[in-house]
Amino acid sequence: MSSRGKVMVIGLDCAEPSLVFDRWLDQLPNIKRVLQSGVYARMRSSDPPITVPAWASMMTGKDPGQLGFYGFRNRNSYDYADVGVVDSFFLQEPAVWDVLGKHGYQSIVIGVPPTYPPKPIRGHLVSCFLTPDRSVPYTYPSSLAEEIEQEVGEYRFDVTHFRTKPTGELLKDIYEMTRIRFAVARYLIKHKPWDFFMMVEMGIDRIHHAFWHFMDEKHVLHEPSSYKDAIFEYYRYVDGQIGELLSCVSPETRIFIVSDHGAKRMDGGFCINEWLMREGFLKLKEPVRDATSFHPDLVDWKRTKAWGYGGYYGRLCLNVKGREPEGVIPKKKYEQVRNLLIKKLKALTDEQGRHLNTKVFKPTKRYAAIKNIPPDLIIYFGDLYWRSVGSIGMGKLYVYENDTGPDGANHDYEGIFISALNREGRGGKKLERIHLMDMAPTLLHQFGIPPLKGMRGKIIPI
Repeated sequence: MSSRGKVMVIGLDCAEPSLVFDRWLDQLPNIKRVLQSGVYARMRSSDPPITVPAWASMMTGKDPGQLGFYGFRNRNSYDYADVGVVDSFFLQEPAVWDVLGKHGYQSIVIGVPPTYPPKPIRGHLVSCFLTPDRSVPYTYPSSLAEEIEQEVGEYRFDVTHFRTKPTGELLKDIYEMTRIRFAVARYLIKHKPWDFFMMVEMGIDRIHHAFWHFMDEKHVLHEPSSYKDAIFEYYRYVDGQIGELLSCVSPETRIFIVSDHGAKRMDGGFCINEWLMREGFLKLKEPVRDATSFHPDLVDWKRTKAWGYGGYYGRLCLNVKGREPEGVIPKKKYEQVRNLLIKKLKALTDEQGRHLNTKVFKPTKRYAAIKNIPPDLIIYFGDLYWRSVGSIGMGKLYVYENDTGPDGANHDYEGIFISALNREGRGGKKLERIHLMDMAPTLLHQFGIPPLKGMRGKIIPI
């Protein structure tokens, strides 16, 4: 394939459109140049807007129901304790680079979730932030890891302890992770054959969660701080790294700059299991007086109808007779109980009695298909201004700090989409109604390959 057909996707996990498009665009010259040379849009994320299903959905054109995973952690079976973390083996649908490989095209893939453990591709791959550390195989081919370490240095998949590390040390680690990732990208672009390139940088997600409350004066935890411009300065640094990367490829390369979801301030956490206990849906064997992580061993399952999990969105599961080991809800009452919970959840208020504007949906109503075991209800507390807190023994429904470590931001529904050829041009056209599932068929279209059967996305007019 000639250089004319090369395609580059720069993924910025959690990049927020209100910051990129509205607030800081003039201070992001490299992103601005691409935007003004082509098209851009707010791009609707997956449901839920969570990193692993979102990137997978983007690269397959299929929704989380079709993929069969609904977040980082999913039920492996109907046993109460059988919850596992997603890895690359969960992704059974072909990603864009898999399809391209079958057509003879070479790919470079760096850090796109979920690519750990690394699977063979036609090209070169470095696995994602799910990789535990460098002691495990993290590249394809496996020899690539040693080459990267020799040429670039010690690779970093993520920042460790990003919720609890001292602020200054964390900020330094985020910059170092980003520097190394872009250095690897430039090295591979220059030294490996490729037709399609894609990378995902996790730093924006990490800095949002750790520093948003310093930036946002409306945040419940905001206070004057020397870190108030930390996010802005980091965006400028990433823009500079993008500029260096773009200087390595020809003007005929088609560029995409995208994010899997956006971000917004976190107003607090709603204690889902505390609420279920107060409403009579969840019973414990013994009272819990101190804040404790939810664990199935604490629950009196023979008297429990529902329980939930914490996270950026709420996952509520029903204890159904004949389905769960000690299920109590008759199958004929399943929808009745589910509808009652939806009504109660949508009526939730905050501590001041103001309507919380919580969104609730049934997976069967949102997805084209249902694989594996979804939650019975998916909940966006406070329209995603509130996270779900799964801990019990809190003694209250509302908290203003995350139960799993400090966190100032939640995920939002829309990420960014920008596309242009890598050269100056007249553009800057804003597109409407873009969904991240549109990316896979759009990328395949760049190579003259039609969308695969089952892809929900449409080809974006770029």
